[in-house]
Amino acid sequence: MKRLKGKKVAFLIADLTHDEEYAFPLYWLLWEGAECITVGVKKEHTSRFGRLLKADKTIGEVDSSIFDGVVIPGGFGPDKMRTNDKVLRFVKEMMENGKVVAAICHGPQVLISADVLKGRKLTCVKNIAVDVVNAGGEYVDQPVVVDGNLITSRHPYDLPAFTQAIIDKLSQ
Repeated sequence: MKRLKGKKVAFLIADLTHDEEYAFPLYWLLWEGAECITVGVKKEHTSRFGRLLKADKTIGEVDSSIFDGVVIPGGFGPDKMRTNDKVLRFVKEMMENGKVVAAICHGPQVLISADVLKGRKLTCVKNIAVDVVNAGGEYVDQPVVVDGNLITSRHPYDLPAFTQAIIDKLSQ
């Protein structure tokens, strides 16, 4: 049975997005029946490992209200996304409307810049943990942290737990 049939999930990408942190949850959510839309800062990006990533839509072409969730893969793409006002507005709207917001590795950099972490419990790659704390978040070093509609993980080794948490939350 396709547990996510009827759910629509945005995957945010930019140059240097981590390949596996994008592809692993994307294909698993597709397998579970979700409609996944890759949303880029622009139409084409080069991944962290040099692969071409094509966006279905650019951030200027989407409205957060049509999505049930958003996934922010890590790599160094989030550092590029965090300076884009449309990305920050999109993520902030998703958080404020209680939609599923999932970020892995460096993904929480976007959440920091969107100013949505005050009082939230989350995890991330260790080298940005101090930034999470400075943004008002409570850093926890574990494979996956679910705090309401916010789901976070640390690195590619956590992808199975991260993706399962996204599926579980979207299935509710």
